Amino acid sequence: MSQPLIDALLAGRWRDPDDGKPVSVPIKSIVIAPSLAGTEAELVGQLGLGRELAVVSDPTTHALLGARIERALGAVATVTPIRLPENPHPDAATVDRICAATKRADALIAVGSGSINDLCKYAAHSDGKPYAVFGTAPSMNGYSSANAAITVDGMKKSLPARVPQGVFLELDVLTKAPVRMIRSGLGDSLCRATAEADWLLAHLLRGGSFRRAPFALLAEEETALFQTADALVAGDREAMGRLARTLVLSGLGMVIAGGSYPASQGEHLIAHYVEMTGTDLPPSFHGEQIGVTTLIMARLQHRMLAGGPPRLHPTPVDGADLRRHFGAALGKICEKESRAKALDAAAAERLTQKLAAEWPAIAGRIGAALRPTHELEMALALAGAPRRGSELGWSPGFERTAILRARQIRNRYGFLDLADEAGLLGPFAAGLRTR
Repeated sequence: MSQPLIDALLAGRWRDPDDGKPVSVPIKSIVIAPSLAGTEAELVGQLGLGRELAVVSDPTTHALLGARIERALGAVATVTPIRLPENPHPDAATVDRICAATKRADALIAVGSGSINDLCKYAAHSDGKPYAVFGTAPSMNGYSSANAAITVDGMKKSLPARVPQGVFLELDVLTKAPVRMIRSGLGDSLCRATAEADWLLAHLLRGGSFRRAPFALLAEEETALFQTADALVAGDREAMGRLARTLVLSGLGMVIAGGSYPASQGEHLIAHYVEMTGTDLPPSFHGEQIGVTTLIMARLQHRMLAGGPPRLHPTPVDGADLRRHFGAALGKICEKESRAKALDAAAAERLTQKLAAEWPAIAGRIGAALRPTHELEMALALAGAPRRGSELGWSPGFERTAILRARQIRNRYGFLDLADEAGLLGPFAAGLRTR
């Protein structure tokens, strides 16, 4: 599968597996090609973004691609270069800086990967302007999504953001990205199965929404992507194209779902906890963390499904404990999020009875969505990517705490919650051999 699937989706010709109706997404152009040199002005011009364009980069992405984009667009528009510091942090203060610097611009052009893309799409959303992105690394699946990971008051949040009008990925640039960023993109792609299992559990057990479409988009290339992960980090253009398409389609799946549900569940909650609280840890990429936390969630999900229907218990929320652990401000937020999904005695009994009556069907359907944990681990091993928390500097104690606490930071139900309600999360975290 290649660009034709993406083109069909953009044209509204791809059909939803749930109801057979055509699916469309609000993006005008997605181009993934060996080289885009010489076509930059044409690609952006076709989007109709206006005559004044702000091109946002940092020192690394400016040298890699930004200067070329500025020169090309300067021939057809008034270009305002916005140079962020190296490794800009995707937080509210940086968004405000971008908005202030781009007041006169008709649109924003992001040149970069995760942080720059998130900052630009959220700044564009805040100011009601369109934006497009030229990617510089295959490090995450957010290029085509409608949400941005922004830190607000110390809490990492997935916030509604502007969908790009254009996504442009040059394989010759992506294959030259730092190998850790390539591994990061693979790690971010690894969680399809665990995210689908968590979202499906919430749907089957607690009645939330669920869409098959985001996962159907990824089905044909996932196995080949994982099996050729070694070629990916060796600079193979075909393998890189497969990863680039997977990342773009994953982002489009979030647009179709109306949220990050198909690509951000328990594995992302653990990673978000690490990013929020592990301030003294060695730097690591988001996708590297997701690779590790996906293996954790896969082990938990397989273990839960292999057992019988669990008996659930009430899950009281201790606000004082949350404030002690997370601090007053974040603890208050976590308390609100936790209370929204907590079980009282009646709810615990009702769900226990539902599990007892429907467990074979529930376990069977979720199990069909999973991949064997050893396949996920092998993909990371082929790419030389981290597979254990210790490889990212996590101590055993910190890793156990992350597993136990991650569910408290967001009202998103999944296997972390089910395991906690069954009294199994603590023993799982204590006995997990991830080092």
